[in-house]
Amino acid sequence: MVRITPEEITGSVFTRLDKQWMLVTSERGGKVNAMTASWGGFGVIWNLPAAYVLVRPQRYTFELMEASDRFGLSFLSEQYREALEVCGTKSGRDLDKLQAVGLTARRLDGAPVIEQAELVISCKKLFSQFFDEASFVQREILAKHYPGNDLHKLYIGEITAVEAE
Repeated sequence: MVRITPEEITGSVFTRLDKQWMLVTSERGGKVNAMTASWGGFGVIWNLPAAYVLVRPQRYTFELMEASDRFGLSFLSEQYREALEVCGTKSGRDLDKLQAVGLTARRLDGAPVIEQAELVISCKKLFSQFFDEASFVQREILAKHYPGNDLHKLYIGEITAVEAE
């Protein structure tokens, strides 16, 4: 892995998120958890390179995100598709997902990331806020994506370090 700047990240963010997926990694009390995600984004806010992720309140990752000021994003090659599926369907409350799928956590600038990833991003949490039902202009999104009214919490993190293969 080589240290790069956020501006040097290659590949379409749309392909990376929608097709490749990512693992959102967070930690509390020395326990690292990984959650598969395909919703999020990258950009610039408050003159800082930033990433944003969305986490539903019932997810174990939510508890860890709330407890820490750091989180990691890890993009793995297609050979890890099964691991991504497990990390997206099983709860870290019931299972050490990383151990179960043969992945290893390491630190990058204070955030947990996945050793086997081809791209890892360390983020320092800057902002978090629950989506507000009243703020949805396109109301059909609520019915389609939130039938249980389990609105995501948005986390924006400053990208503090990036490594890529």
